[in-house]
Amino acid sequence: MANKQAHIVMVPLPAQGHAKPLLKLAYKVASHGIKVTFVDTGSLHKKPVVTKPHKLHQQHTNVGFVSVSVGLEVFGDQSKEETKMAKRAQAENVMDAIKNMKDYSEISCVVADATMGWILSEVAEMLSIQTVSFFPLSIGSSALVCHIEKLTEAGTIDTNGNMVKSDEVISLSADIPPWKATEISWIDPRNAETQKSYFEMSKVFQKAAESVDLIVCNSSLEFEPAACDLIPGCLTVGPLIERDDVLRASGAAGSFWLEDTSCLDWLDTKPPGSVIYVAFGSAANLYQHEFDELALGLESSGRPFLWVVRSDITSGAPPEYPVGFLERVADLGKIVEWAPQENVLAHPSVACFLTHCGWNSSMESISRGVPLLCWPSFSDQFHNASYISDIWKVGLKLNKDESGIISRHEINIRIELLLSDDSLKINAANLKKKAQESVLPGGSSFKNFEKFINFLRY
Repeated sequence: MANKQAHIVMVPLPAQGHAKPLLKLAYKVASHGIKVTFVDTGSLHKKPVVTKPHKLHQQHTNVGFVSVSVGLEVFGDQSKEETKMAKRAQAENVMDAIKNMKDYSEISCVVADATMGWILSEVAEMLSIQTVSFFPLSIGSSALVCHIEKLTEAGTIDTNGNMVKSDEVISLSADIPPWKATEISWIDPRNAETQKSYFEMSKVFQKAAESVDLIVCNSSLEFEPAACDLIPGCLTVGPLIERDDVLRASGAAGSFWLEDTSCLDWLDTKPPGSVIYVAFGSAANLYQHEFDELALGLESSGRPFLWVVRSDITSGAPPEYPVGFLERVADLGKIVEWAPQENVLAHPSVACFLTHCGWNSSMESISRGVPLLCWPSFSDQFHNASYISDIWKVGLKLNKDESGIISRHEINIRIELLLSDDSLKINAANLKKKAQESVLPGGSSFKNFEKFINFLRY
């Protein structure tokens, strides 16, 4: 039997791609009469992740925000005792900030991104409350992380997370795309220290999956039935996207950066199914020569394009466009620094999405029936691209040439192949229908979300 109003604390990893789906979940939970305190934990990147109340906040007074600096030194090169002390201090900072809120009420549950699993264990120990681990990745990628210990024991990967035999692959199921040695989510061949941090974070993810009271994932049973079998009890409540009516009225919750909505007016001037949408998320980078090839590939396609170009997209530096490019494409393309992506993907003028294949972007595109061109660069993006091209067959991968470059010629060819392939469009439309049905009454994600709400209330 439910007592007073449940008070849930949600803690994301400080990165746009992790905070966005958890904030969407926060609003969805709050709409069922549950109080939610969303913790803004800062940013891993140059742009701040500042949690600003969205338009939806006016409708959901049950959502409150608190900002706490939660550094990631807990994944640094420290002794076990120093790490333990850092984790406890961070958890105490979070709890102190929440308790100092004017409308503070007793916390009944903490929901945290799985990569912030140490928050769950520390808070649970301090308050003796229930904990929920939120998986922001696909079930397949999450399952790989959850198998780290078994893969290490089997001698498949070493203690640094590298494949022992680089020419082999990891296969968890015949119905899930396998992982090559270079495509494992924590691998970063360019930076050993970054890989070490990613691998340590992945092990925290695994531990959170084993110790929490419940696991919730931004995916759907219809998308990944085989992967769901690998994490028993995981509640798939996705895709976490806005309904069309909410999208038109308020936009999508979860973006913490300033969106250039002028691109929507620009899309209004274009014919249906004509525009190539290009965006690489908040963290993926291109080398300058890759940026040049992409620019010239879009130009040579002769098709209208909407291109999201972050100021730091070329390996952290402002990009330099090919000479004369901006003048030549002035009537063909629209370039913005950040776009209201869900609104863009829902626009009838968009024909396809050239993407880094982050899980959020993949879910948003699939849920709108938009075919994808895949340009993954790190983490789970390679596995997502394999789902898109090999399992769901709603997109195509861009292939590197013998020099390791995705050329303007390849970009042009793949755009034409994708837009002329009716089977990809049909598959995308069918997957869109499955995505919509899963979150409607009677759907698998709808039923799982009801289970989640009941867990939070009682």
